[in-house]
Amino acid sequence: MPATPDVPIATAAYLYGYPLVYDLEEVGSFVAGSGGLPVSAPFNTFGAARELLGPETAFVSPNNDTLYLMAMCDVRSTPLVLEVPDTTGRYFVLQFVDAWTNNFAYVGTRTIGTDAARFLLVPKGYDGEAPEGTRVIEAPTGVFSIVGRVQVHGAADLDAVRAVQDTFGLAPLGGGDAEAQGIPTPDPGVPDDLAWWERLRVSLAAFPPPDGDAEMVEACAALGLTAASSPFVDADPALAEVLRAGQRAGQNLIEELARGGHLVNGWRSAAHLFDYNLDALGFGTLDRDEWKIADRDTAYATRSVAARAGLWGNHGYEAAYFLTYVDADGADLVGDHTYELHLPSAPPVGAFWSLTMYDMPNFYLVANEIDRYSIGSTTPGLLVADDGSITITMCRSRPAGDRAANWLPTPEGAFRPILRMYVPDDDILTGVYEIPAIRRLA
Repeated sequence: MPATPDVPIATAAYLYGYPLVYDLEEVGSFVAGSGGLPVSAPFNTFGAARELLGPETAFVSPNNDTLYLMAMCDVRSTPLVLEVPDTTGRYFVLQFVDAWTNNFAYVGTRTIGTDAARFLLVPKGYDGEAPEGTRVIEAPTGVFSIVGRVQVHGAADLDAVRAVQDTFGLAPLGGGDAEAQGIPTPDPGVPDDLAWWERLRVSLAAFPPPDGDAEMVEACAALGLTAASSPFVDADPALAEVLRAGQRAGQNLIEELARGGHLVNGWRSAAHLFDYNLDALGFGTLDRDEWKIADRDTAYATRSVAARAGLWGNHGYEAAYFLTYVDADGADLVGDHTYELHLPSAPPVGAFWSLTMYDMPNFYLVANEIDRYSIGSTTPGLLVADDGSITITMCRSRPAGDRAANWLPTPEGAFRPILRMYVPDDDILTGVYEIPAIRRLA
């Protein structure tokens, strides 16, 4: 009788499968209308957020700069035709994310400009014809997400952005309905403490990983994760204990890794946090060594951290994210104090930049008296000094004098801001442009 796998194997399998399980939960919630985002739609249909997201949004690290335009796609029965309108110079991006959370294509200002275009979205291995004038995007998994963002220039611009959202189209090739197979259903007989592993088992079967993951799949097989029927309904007690311990250890490790990494002035760059896709880099991606994590074990761990801290985030060349938990002295950022971020100059970007406030440990937006959740280049009344510098004050209560113009309210407890830079210049990606530490004032 084969030996029971040990806890380190189960821990590695948890890290490996966490993004897949989490992503499909969000996909299913979006389609069912039960997710944290205030937008939903059936499969193969765009859903549009009509307001900028706020603290009512129970979703990890959402932005407050764009209106989201999203679709959960299932192309296993038929390809989909995507119609992209002329956005008349307005920045937008449609990010394509497979079931494993790999960004596999981008359609947007950076890749096609802002003119109208048409694409055919097809399953892996599709060999059919594409309509004339249509570019093909092949999805590595039959279910995937389109995460769209359309830039908003303040509240007065919302109606114009909503009109742009309404002109994007998604329809089955040849008309009719695109029947969605949807998300796999776990065996209801599995006990609650093993339910996560059962969701991973059925998800692995529905959305097989690439050949390069063969070694990890072999480890999953030893845990019963490739079995045709669930081994977790009446699991061997020794295996069940290993799985429970592996899940706990995996969860703790993801939290630890999310706060780790190389820091510059207390900031962790997430410019390469989404470089874990090694196998399916399609339209609009950069298939270059500097944008790929060569070691697969490192890529798996990074992918889990990215899902936990910023699900559906972009590659750094589309949007660079920098996040911090600490001030210039290395102390945790908390709402009991007043802080400032002094930028000697505005971040050099091709689109726009913003600093967004999140609570901990959920990484949700924070309710405040002025309904301001982010501040940046599109913020009306942003105060820029004569020398081009920008000073942002972070505290719970409204600061006095000119500081109120650039006030980003904080929560009562610990917080974690994110600095986003859309279409960043090379100076940001190479570290030539350095973000100063956040200084505690009081």
